[in-house]
Amino acid sequence: MAEGAKLIGAGLATIALAGAGAGIGIVFGSLINSVARNPSLTKQLFGYAILGFALTEAIALFALMMAFLILFVF
Repeated sequence: MAEGAKLIGAGLATIALAGAGAGIGIVFGSLINSVARNPSLTKQLFGYAILGFALTEAIALFALMMAFLILFVF
């Protein structure tokens, strides 16, 4: 019973990975849109996009860490 609950909990924790994937797509899609509108700001916008990518990826890594903690520690 407890093993099944652990597996369900870890599966639910990995749902955040799909949201992070969509978030990364939105970040870089917005970068392409912004550079197409104003090419002179490419370097500044790229820096913002990398920051957004890093923050979004951090959320994905936290979700993955929680799933592994649920599976292997508890």
